[in-house]
Amino acid sequence: MRAGDDTGSLDQATREFMAARPQLFGIAYRVLGSAVEAEDIVQEAWLRWQNTNRADIDEPAAFLATVTSRLAINLAQSARMRRESYVGPWLPEPVDTSVDPQVGAERAEALDMAVLFLLEKLNPVERAAYVLREAFDYPYKRIADILETSEANTRQLVSRARKHLSAERREPVSSDDHRQLLEVFLAAAQTGSLSVLEEVLTEDVVSYSDGGGIRGTSKIPVVGRSHVSKYLAAFAPRYWPLADVRWVEANGRPAVLVTADGWPTALLNADVSARGIERLMWVANPAKLAPYLASLNN
Repeated sequence: MRAGDDTGSLDQATREFMAARPQLFGIAYRVLGSAVEAEDIVQEAWLRWQNTNRADIDEPAAFLATVTSRLAINLAQSARMRRESYVGPWLPEPVDTSVDPQVGAERAEALDMAVLFLLEKLNPVERAAYVLREAFDYPYKRIADILETSEANTRQLVSRARKHLSAERREPVSSDDHRQLLEVFLAAAQTGSLSVLEEVLTEDVVSYSDGGGIRGTSKIPVVGRSHVSKYLAAFAPRYWPLADVRWVEANGRPAVLVTADGWPTALLNADVSARGIERLMWVANPAKLAPYLASLNN
């Protein structure tokens, strides 16, 4: 805080920041795919806001969104290097969307676990451009100013991101259909029913298990209907008899929280199209489950 600030000025700064906070978290989370890292970015934005000459700022929310976006891009660039050495598949941290379905955005875009997973393949600037346009409906000129590039280049960044997602992912089904197919899958997985598993899984389905090297999960993706079905069937007798399941919401979609002896072991997310289940995403890393579980209990 600069020397001339009085208590009233700081109170006003706090109100302005808190009003913008949901959007700031929404931006940072979508760019990073990590709720913990997003909270760190929001905290850093608050510190910078306190130490800024706020008298010169006409639009606090716009200023804070710019600061947050740039901080998130910088962190995403270093995070990419860390994730290259991550043990096993890396999946985004889930968030509870039952209270705020759009997570601070104008639209619930760039929020689905499968989308966040695919966005990880983009560079951080492309990802930020897509997030600001698709989830927050920012004009291209404003995004260009945030990214410190031209409007024409910003349009190209968003276009490339859209093409990447459309090439990698089929149109998802409704939440009701998603839940219905996931229920059928869960029952088949629990009983080890190969025939039903093969019926609900797509031919090129991929199962990702993110244990972060901490749990005994598969350290490589399991690919293809036959391999995934057999893997799940073999897994069933050892895993499911001791497990309890709870239906929850994560990233705007029905998901399954699996516990054993009262301890969470995995959050099961699925990417479901009209063809069936395209991706299975098992978040088993305790460090990723903890923030999600805390939000469920609040």
